[in-house]
Amino acid sequence: MTSKRPKILAAAAAAALMLSGCSGSGSGQNPAPAPGDSSAPATVVWSTWGTPSELKRYEEFNAKFMAKHSNIKVTLQSVPSYSDYHAKLLAQLTSKTAPDVFYVGDDKIGQFVDSGALMDVTEVLKAPNAVAPYDAFNPATFGAATVNDQIFAAPNDVNPDALWYDKTALKDAGITDDPATLAAAGKWTTQAFLDMNAKLKNKGKTGTMFWNYWATHYGWISSQGGKAYDGDKFVANTDAAAIAAVDQLGKLFQNKTFVVADTLPSGAGADSVFISHKAGFFAQGRYTIGTVKEAGKPENYDIVDWPSPDGKAPSTGLAASYLAINAATKAPDAAKLFWSEFLSAEGQKTRLSGGGNAVPSIKGADDVVLDGYPAHAQTFLDMRDRGFVDYAAESRVPGLSSDIAKKFLELYQGKASAQDTLNATADLIAKAK
Repeated sequence: MTSKRPKILAAAAAAALMLSGCSGSGSGQNPAPAPGDSSAPATVVWSTWGTPSELKRYEEFNAKFMAKHSNIKVTLQSVPSYSDYHAKLLAQLTSKTAPDVFYVGDDKIGQFVDSGALMDVTEVLKAPNAVAPYDAFNPATFGAATVNDQIFAAPNDVNPDALWYDKTALKDAGITDDPATLAAAGKWTTQAFLDMNAKLKNKGKTGTMFWNYWATHYGWISSQGGKAYDGDKFVANTDAAAIAAVDQLGKLFQNKTFVVADTLPSGAGADSVFISHKAGFFAQGRYTIGTVKEAGKPENYDIVDWPSPDGKAPSTGLAASYLAINAATKAPDAAKLFWSEFLSAEGQKTRLSGGGNAVPSIKGADDVVLDGYPAHAQTFLDMRDRGFVDYAAESRVPGLSSDIAKKFLELYQGKASAQDTLNATADLIAKAK
């Protein structure tokens, strides 16, 4: 599952990763197949984090894969906690016991690429017979997994921060227009969105809840016509549209029309606020389906894209996680085969169908999203195809995105201006180089 909010490894851990470089393979005993011979016996050890229900889906994929490729044994090493996962993987790389294939979070992928620990998979993705072809992915989802023309990992799934909305809360606030209907007509403008938020606030409700991380501030800048980066250069502090967007965003948080979900008290968190009809909108991914279904009456909820000044659908942030191959694997052919089939449309259908909590990163598996809920589920796919992951220049530096989010929190709390916040962000990025 792609995470709601990034969690950061300590700088010391990142340094150790750099020192570990291309350390050894997970099983330590994998018999290497003959070059180009995918029928040779092999063992593939792979690792990820996940809940019990997610891990069950992975084991189902393993079983299907081994039934299809009887010469390859697949073993899953799981870590329940995302916050513990990368530290364990780092230790395995250092001790030369790392898995052959493994997940990497979007806030860590740049570190692992820079360490040299990941196999270059460019030829695997771009092979004429690739089962997970590069062209089937949105190229903007590779982010820091790409360096120059080399690709070192691929997104295994993504989660757009769609605007979930509560029809009951909107009705209570006297709102009669349906956001998704407005969006379909090209009328989902920033003004229409903010007018709804104002009515919600006047009714004593929260307008919109956002998590405080890169996809919120950069998503708002992008949706409002601004530019955060020009290539690897941060330009938001000099881009007039970006400055205006951040100023607007800050004021909306300061006057409590928008709320930072991270700051809500224990026992009255964002999910609780949303399902109790106390907020109109909540920026979250597909995993929210479980929350609203468990609350009852899921038909009261739907999703819509982020608004824009002219009503045209914008490009906004995508949370992602990545699948990589250990550069030192002793079973490269088997690892490439497993990696490819895991990322393929069929592989993603196996993992994400029947209530899965993410959006396929590859085209061809869209049916798992279009299963009838929410009503405008196509929005998830449209946002995937237009969206972007965290900027590579930022996500390559351990802790940088988190430090920048802290600067934006000061803006939201009224402790800094938009220009000061963007200048401080530019300073953090400059010092990180």
